[in-house]
Amino acid sequence: MSGAFAGERVLVVGYGASGRAAVRVLLEEGARVRVSEARPADRVEELPPLEVEFRAGGHRPTDLEGVSLVVLSPGVPEHAPVVRWARRARLRVWSELELGARLCRVPYVAVTGTNGKTTTVELVAAMMREAGLRARACGNVGYPFSLAAREPGDALAVEASSFQLRFHETLHPRVSVLLNLAPDHLDWHGSFEAYAAAKARVFLRQRPEAGDVHVGNRDDPQAAGVSRRAPCEVRWFGWGAPRPGEVGVVEGRVVALVGGRELDLGRPPAPSRSLALDAAAAAAAALAFGLPPEAVRRAVERFVPLPHRGTVVAEAGGVRFVDDSKATNPHAALAALEGRSDVVLVAGGLAKGVDLSPLAAAAPALRAVVAVGEAAPELERVFEGLLPVRRAGSMEEAVEAAYALAAGRGVVLLAPACASQDMFADYAERGDRFARAAAMLARGEG
Repeated sequence: MSGAFAGERVLVVGYGASGRAAVRVLLEEGARVRVSEARPADRVEELPPLEVEFRAGGHRPTDLEGVSLVVLSPGVPEHAPVVRWARRARLRVWSELELGARLCRVPYVAVTGTNGKTTTVELVAAMMREAGLRARACGNVGYPFSLAAREPGDALAVEASSFQLRFHETLHPRVSVLLNLAPDHLDWHGSFEAYAAAKARVFLRQRPEAGDVHVGNRDDPQAAGVSRRAPCEVRWFGWGAPRPGEVGVVEGRVVALVGGRELDLGRPPAPSRSLALDAAAAAAAALAFGLPPEAVRRAVERFVPLPHRGTVVAEAGGVRFVDDSKATNPHAALAALEGRSDVVLVAGGLAKGVDLSPLAAAAPALRAVVAVGEAAPELERVFEGLLPVRRAGSMEEAVEAAYALAAGRGVVLLAPACASQDMFADYAERGDRFARAAAMLARGEG
C-alpha cells in the first residue's frame, strides 16, 4: 500500500464536513482509519465507508487504542476529554488543516482573523484566477484544504480558523493574513490570550529567507500587535491613504503605494466599509504573492459579496431589511452598524462566552433592539436605559416586531453578534429565515 500515510492507524474525531474530508484523504493516502463520533449513528447524515471502523455515540479512551495519530474536527475543543487522553498517550494531534499542509504542493495564501475571512479568501482566489492561475478558495470557507491540496492547480487561498490553526504543525503559506482580532470563541479557547495565540500560528512556519510575507491590519491594535511578531516581512493594509508599501482605502477605492507610485486597484461594487477593508487586505496579499495589479483591480471591481453579509433582502413600507447573519460576534455586528443610522437591530443567539457589552457603543445608531435566543437577557442588560428592547421567540416574530419598531423608516438589520445554534442549524439558515419573513411581510404590504 502506498501513500503519505500508508499503513498508519489514524483516529478521526468528529464526522462532520471536516471529518469526512479527513477520512477520504487518509484512506486515499493508505491509512487505516477509525472514526469516533459524539452523535448516535442514526443522527449521522452520511456514514463512513465500510473499510472505516466507526464508533458512534460518544468518545471513549478505548477509541485511541492502537492509533498513532489523532485528527480533530473543528468543533472539538482542546479541553475535551478525548484531547486530554491523546496528550496523555503522547499521540500526535492534528487538525484537518494539517493534513492539507502535509499534502499541498502548490503555493498558497492563508487568511485568518475574527471577521471577514471568507470574503477575503474568495477575493484572493478571484485575483489569482484573474491572473490566469488555476486557483480556488478552500479551508474553513467550505471546501476542505486537505481535498484541495491533492487536486491539480497552481495556487490556493486558504481560510484558516483558530480551531484549525491551534492543531497545525507544518502550515507554511507564502503569504499569511491576519485581518483583525476581537474576542470570539472563548468557550472553545478558554481565554482571549489563547485565541490570539492560535491566530498567531498562521505565520508559525514563515521565514524571511523563503521570501514569505505576512499581511497585517495597521488600524487594529490587537491584531497589529500580533502581526508585528511575524518572523518574516510584514506589510500592512488599513483605512485611508497608504504609506509606502501599504494598501489603503481612499474615498471607497482600494489604493496601493508601491515604489513611490500610487496604484488604483478599483472600487468594490458594494458600498461597505468592511468589504472595502477586506478588499484592501486581499489586494495586499495578492501583490505580496506576485500577482499583477491589473488582475487585482479586475477582481475587486467584479466581486459579488457573499450571502448573509450585509445583503438587502426586502423593502416594506419605507423600511429596508438587511441580512448580516454572518456577524456572529460583537466586533462583526459593530462593523455591520458602522455608518448606519435609524436602525432596529435584531440580535442574539449563543454568545460563546463573549461579553456583549461593547454593543452599547452602537446605541446612537439604533432606534431599538429585538433580542432573540439564549443571549436575549444579556442584550436587555446591555441596552437597559439606552434603548427599547423587545424579546422575540422566533425569527418570524422578531421580523414583525422590528418592523413595527421601525415605524415606516430606516433599516431592520440582522446582525446577531452571536452564534446561531441555539435556534438554527447555522448562520445561513438564520439569515434565510430572516429573509423569508421579511419578504412575506413585504408582499403583505404590497
